[in-house]
Amino acid sequence: MDKDIRNRITSELITLIEKGNAHVSFDEAVSGLPADLRTVTPHGLPYNIWQLLEHIRITQWDIVEFCLSSQHESPKWPEGYWPEEYPEKVDDLTWEASVNQIREDRSRFFDLLKDPEKNLLEAFAYGDGQNLVREALLIADHTSYHTGEILVLRRLLNTWN
Repeated sequence: MDKDIRNRITSELITLIEKGNAHVSFDEAVSGLPADLRTVTPHGLPYNIWQLLEHIRITQWDIVEFCLSSQHESPKWPEGYWPEEYPEKVDDLTWEASVNQIREDRSRFFDLLKDPEKNLLEAFAYGDGQNLVREALLIADHTSYHTGEILVLRRLLNTWN
């Protein structure tokens, strides 16, 4: 693949994952959320913002680890992709650790995309046809979907414009 085309594709994928383009980014959606609302589950919904945050973290971690190693074992579906515990409150340290892990795993994935030794479109030698572009789109799509849910929850909790 031509180096300029590869750089443009990589740049577009990173922007899509990091900034969201046509919608609110993950970072914007979780910023400034009052601590007392992290675990509030609005009436009629099966989850709260903390659960969604952890689901995004676990899923993205799994995708990145899958891209890095054929030896990676994914969590059991579906329960392994959601937090094991549902605390009544989530302190700032725990919240920030989860948000930071999402950012760190995102950065590790960006390093893979930027690695000139990695073929963006070549299927991994393991799996069922996954490649870096496909996994980038999966991260973007999955995070975007649940970021939208976070925004709906924030609106229901009167903590979003």
